[in-house]
Amino acid sequence: QVTMKESGGDSVQAGGSLSLTCEASGYTTSIYFMAWFRQRPGHEREGVACWDYHGGQYADGSMKGRVTISKPTDKDVLVLQMTNLQPEDTAGYYCAGTTPYFGICDFPLTRYSYWGQGTQVTVSS
Repeated sequence: QVTMKESGGDSVQAGGSLSLTCEASGYTTSIYFMAWFRQRPGHEREGVACWDYHGGQYADGSMKGRVTISKPTDKDVLVLQMTNLQPEDTAGYYCAGTTPYFGICDFPLTRYSYWGQGTQVTVSS
């Protein structure tokens, strides 16, 4: 059993910053790559950034250039630093993990077997 848990979501004003943390627990050796997704109201879930053996990879989209992903010494932790947040960034932010596969990390939803419950980020104008 693998559990993904997000934390750090908050309400901020436009231009603000937040750092989100994902912690995986349980049988974490089952996790290969980890990623952050978000789901804005009325939109489908979309990738933000992921971590593989090359390091951080970033999805094409409005958040590229405003996010930095990092993986501290604990391999079961993934941090997403977000800056210059805008109202359109309001979303639930989700951490996810894959089982082993050949390749580098990317963002098809079906790639990810383990999902957290999400943490809410609300950005006011």
